[in-house]
Amino acid sequence: MNCKNLPKSAFFQTTSYLILSIWAVTNTLQFARAEVSDLNITKQHPQIQLLAQFSDNQDQERSQLRQTANTLLNQGDLTGAEENFRKLIKKFPEDSFGYYQLGNVLFRQGKKEDAIKEYHKAIQKNSKYAVAYNAIAQVYASQQQWSEAIVEYNKALKINPNYGDALSNIAIALWNQGNHKEAIAYAEKAVNIFKAQNRPDRVGQIEQILRQMKTGDDPTLS
Repeated sequence: MNCKNLPKSAFFQTTSYLILSIWAVTNTLQFARAEVSDLNITKQHPQIQLLAQFSDNQDQERSQLRQTANTLLNQGDLTGAEENFRKLIKKFPEDSFGYYQLGNVLFRQGKKEDAIKEYHKAIQKNSKYAVAYNAIAQVYASQQQWSEAIVEYNKALKINPNYGDALSNIAIALWNQGNHKEAIAYAEKAVNIFKAQNRPDRVGQIEQILRQMKTGDDPTLS
């Protein structure tokens, strides 16, 4: 049986398999703090106490905005989640996580170009934000723009070569381009990484993909 005549699994034809990795990344601002050991030091340096209090208040506000927005996102309230993530980045414009999550919300709303813009803003704030590159690639993959997706997956993997989600995603993109051997190699690496991370759910998913890939590549297994 020629693998070219094999019908592609719906798994590879649709975008339902594209799983956006939404990581709760904590990137809180660090403010200068000092221990005030006695009343005399407190009186001499009241600004230290004020700075510490301001820092605590800022961190608490940031945390509350994140929690509210993430809860709404998990509940499927995309409008509410978008509103709160926009509040977060307006109040804390250096918060790369806020831009990243806003991109995820917009992607789920079908606003793909807007989502990519927010992912790029996250990268501008944090050039090593591998998950944002992976997310950009997912947008391209959802439109079957495999070449563009692969470029972005590779950017994520350059930052973190052991990024399991990017490895499994690039495997699917390569498969759809016809690069079957390379796709299988990436998928196998992803399985090993997920095993090392003790993530049996992802191991099972990628092993299923591998079985489908190997069946398609080797007629004797079909």
